[in-house]
This record gives sequence, C-alpha cells and structure tokens, in this order.
Amino acid sequence: TRQIDGGHVEFCKGIENPIGIKCGPTSKPEEIAKICELINPKNEKGKITLISRFGHDQVEKYLPKLIRRIKKAKCSKLKTIVFKPKTDSRSPRQYISTHNNKKYLAFTVTNENEILEKSKKYDVVGIDEAQFFSEDIIEVCNTLANKGIRIIIAGLDMDYKGIPFKNMANLMATSEYVTKVHAICPKTGGLAQYSYRKTKSKKRILLGKEDEYMPLSRAAYVQK
Repeated sequence: TRQIDGGHVEFCKGIENPIGIKCGPTSKPEEIAKICELINPKNEKGKITLISRFGHDQVEKYLPKLIRRIKKAKCSKLKTIVFKPKTDSRSPRQYISTHNNKKYLAFTVTNENEILEKSKKYDVVGIDEAQFFSEDIIEVCNTLANKGIRIIIAGLDMDYKGIPFKNMANLMATSEYVTKVHAICPKTGGLAQYSYRKTKSKKRILLGKEDEYMPLSRAAYVQK
C-alpha cells in the first residue's frame, strides 16, 4: 500500500487528521521520506507518526522508539529536551540509554515541577521511565500539552504483579496517541505484556538488570 504513485498514498494526501505510517523490514528510508513529503508537504507538527514493526528481535525494549522519535523531531529543527527521573540510576545521569548501548542526552530531575520549569522554551519534551514519577506528572504533561508542546512519554504500564501504575494509566487515558510495544514471550512465542520478576524481592519498584526480569505473555504469566 506504500507505492508512491498508488491510490493509498493519493487518498492520504487529502486527510487533514494526523496519520500513522507503519514501517516494516522492506521499507526503504528514501521511500518513507518521499511519502512523508507527499502527505505532509507543509511539514506540520505532529501530522505524521512513523510506527516501526521490524520483528521481535527489534522490539525487545521500548526506548529505541523514543530515541528515534526525539531525533526525528530534532532533525525537523524543533527544540527538544529529554528528562529522566533520579530514581533510575541504571544509566549515567546525563543520558537515557538502552541495553544495546544506544544513548541520548537527558536531564535528570528529582520531581515533576523541574520538568515544567525547564520545558518552557521547547517544542518537544521527552520523558523516560515515567512510571517512576508521582501522579503529579499527569498535570505537568497536560499543562505542557495545552500550551502546544509535544510530549513523548515512555514507561512501563504495569508492575511485576501485573498491577497498572496509576500515573501511566492516567497518562494513557489523556494522550491523543498510545503505542504499546511488546517483547516476545520466550515461553509461548506470543506477545509479552507482563514483566515477570525472577528475584524474590517484593518491592514494587526494583531497579534491575535485563536478566532479572522476563517478558511473558498472559498465558505464560498466569502459570507462574
């Protein structure tokens, strides 16, 4: 459906609402760039969202998606800033990073009000590990969004018991767009929506390494 001169692209050119474009392993960068140019010739903010679907080996973590979106916004000459909570001490203070060592410059903050104060002159605000913030993060994000600032949030929606983080549930409810990224369950081969903790700790918040958690599908999780 992505032929440059095809009917689908021609139809999408007349849609005023925001459009999501799914990019698979056969998608060519120059092809996607041309489609974006055709559908969004005025380069309107937030008109197009690229959604990557490259298979289970590419989707082991949600953070690379956040980094790609932020970098895309920066290439569009939008002023961007990224925040991470002080609670997350797994990566250097000045970066957010993935397990495969992809990094992006970020500001470490101790509370949500710092995000509000530091974001005044920016077009795009990225927030990583949002589940570690208090429920005040909801008001902060809505305040910024109501001023026309684009907010991109990454975080876990549930804890190791499968109980939703209340702040994440509310953020998802008040967001215009929500993308859930799943790993692949090593037990069933299905989509993994649960994070099974392999240690005996009962703490709800436990910063751990990748090998301390296992992504599981619903079928595998209920058997544990």
